[in-house]
Amino acid sequence: MNLFPLEPFLRPLSENPWTYLVFGVIGFFFGFVLESSGFGNSKKLAAQFYFTELTVLKVMFGAIVTAMVLVFFSSAIGILDFNLVYVPETHLWPGILGGLIMGVGFIIGGFCPGTSLVSAATLKIDGIFFALGVLFGIWSFGETVDWYWTWWNTSGYYGRLTLMDVFHLPTGVMVLLVVLMALFMFWGAEQLERIFGKRDLTKEPRQRIFGAAALVVIALAVIVLGEPTTAEKYARATLTRTVDGEKVTLPAEEVLSRRLVQIHPAELLNTLADPRLSTIMLDVRSEADYNLFHIRGARWVPLERLPDLVPSLLTMDANRTIVVVMSNDEAAATDAWRLLVAEAVPNVYILEGGINNWIAVFGRGEADIIPTPVPGAVDRLDYSFPAALGDRYEAADPNPHEWEIEYTPRIELQRRRSPSGGGCG
Repeated sequence: MNLFPLEPFLRPLSENPWTYLVFGVIGFFFGFVLESSGFGNSKKLAAQFYFTELTVLKVMFGAIVTAMVLVFFSSAIGILDFNLVYVPETHLWPGILGGLIMGVGFIIGGFCPGTSLVSAATLKIDGIFFALGVLFGIWSFGETVDWYWTWWNTSGYYGRLTLMDVFHLPTGVMVLLVVLMALFMFWGAEQLERIFGKRDLTKEPRQRIFGAAALVVIALAVIVLGEPTTAEKYARATLTRTVDGEKVTLPAEEVLSRRLVQIHPAELLNTLADPRLSTIMLDVRSEADYNLFHIRGARWVPLERLPDLVPSLLTMDANRTIVVVMSNDEAAATDAWRLLVAEAVPNVYILEGGINNWIAVFGRGEADIIPTPVPGAVDRLDYSFPAALGDRYEAADPNPHEWEIEYTPRIELQRRRSPSGGGCG
């Protein structure tokens, strides 16, 4: 049973084509609510910069905070895996510059890109011209991005970064602090409207107080419930695999026990040689064993440091990236696999038989590598080497064109929809 009921909605549209209809309905009602709230009126939107009408600020931040609280509450009670939610990567300096450009455009034109489409849909002339300006800006960006591509992609790059990462605070505490900050902002916005817009606050609906209280209560519940542990996430994790010619969704532990994710060394070699794929190899053995011998291109990551690598793995292109974990046999690699699967890292596999099996397959005939197996030993390197040459042994970088080995393919890309933009734009 899938204990993440919301997970199917996060799968690719190719697997669930009917979700186009769902998204279309959501988009229609989103635009309807914006128009009904007056967000298709440039005068109402621009008034926020003069502190006379701050409805836009309150609605947008209200939506953001409500979504945040519900997302993390859903995560705390186990119906949503937050790692499956796309978090835009942080590019600090390009983001600041883009925000300034958009802010100036908002002041001058009275719209953000999203609200301009709402206005254009109701045939308002200023909205139509603003939407055309947005299209021109997109075209101009596409024509000039090569001039500043490096700066745009690398300046202030922090990857998948959340406030919990920045302030090193538990999720629940950070959620509560953001809610309190937002409520203070709402109060301050009303005071500005009273002073600059001469707004009579006694006529404001009292229901907003109950809404604020509900946000605080749910944020406190997130603190009390806490985030699911890695073990709890793994117990709920499921994977889709082809069994007897049919796609089936199985619990992660069943997939592991049926050996559907242990790939033969020859399959890893062919995957490394495939230019269409990007293969990340994570070697979780001891540093001493890694220095003695490792596959060329493999990255040494001690098991205890593997969680630190998860945020960067979640930002990789899941439609073409394979992650292969390896140890001397399969013991430590299996622990690493469980951790990565629990954290929703896609396309993770285990090197079958570990480094010992890799050397047994590709190290035949290399006189310097001497078998020294110890019966019953767990996660021990079964070979001795004359020196710690790492990946400079011939077996560390075999030529895929010189080896023709039959094996049962295990790799199946768990394709995901490409990330899309969000927010006001």
